[in-house]
Amino acid sequence: MFSRCLSLAALLAVSPALADELRVCAEPDNLPYSHADQSGFENRIARLLAAELNTTLAYTWFLQRRAFVRRTAGLCDVFIGVPSDFERLATTRPYYRSTYVFVQPKNVAPLSFQADLKDLRIGVQLPGNDLAATPAGHALARRGAIDKVTGFPVYGERPAAERIVEAIARGELDAAVVWGPAAAQFAHRRNLQVQPASAPVGLEVPFEFAIAVGVRRGNRELRDALDAALERRKSEIDAILDEYRVPRL
Repeated sequence: MFSRCLSLAALLAVSPALADELRVCAEPDNLPYSHADQSGFENRIARLLAAELNTTLAYTWFLQRRAFVRRTAGLCDVFIGVPSDFERLATTRPYYRSTYVFVQPKNVAPLSFQADLKDLRIGVQLPGNDLAATPAGHALARRGAIDKVTGFPVYGERPAAERIVEAIARGELDAAVVWGPAAAQFAHRRNLQVQPASAPVGLEVPFEFAIAVGVRRGNRELRDALDAALERRKSEIDAILDEYRVPRL
């Protein structure tokens, strides 16, 4: 499978920089992904990769705002958990694929975009000023269910997915459409149901995304070393994703 990749020993011989430290950029308050206390699942995956490469793990904690990759130039080499087609980075093969999900109380019938959603109070993550900026927003707009939609900015104190889940638990929302890896663990803790959300018929917006590790463009040796490390530690990475309830397709 990895015939195109050099062995780890050969990679280290070609690029001594791999033996120094694995410099990772991450958000310091973005659970379940990452946290300054290294309790997120991407923190744990980074530790596995650093151990597999026999190198030291070093973090640059940086708020994930617009131009995150450009603004961290020179500060780090690795970004754990980016879309596999992210154009600004060279990416490994995906190590999981996930989807948007509906989050609801457990005592109600599961929702879909084929249902009548107009009278429901629905929460969505809000990366910008447009409610339709995410696949969830586009889908709700297409179904005419935007009057009672509440957007939760991804920038602010505590992760947006956590705030959305807490609003459902308090009865302030009836449901939410959220990126699955961000919401599933919070929903499990609050005893809420989570089920995959499929895009409405005719909506050409992806709901599923493959997730990889990204490195600075041009750093092929590091990218290939991480690719091989991800494969060797696959079972341990899958166990971490299971522990954090990350939905996978």
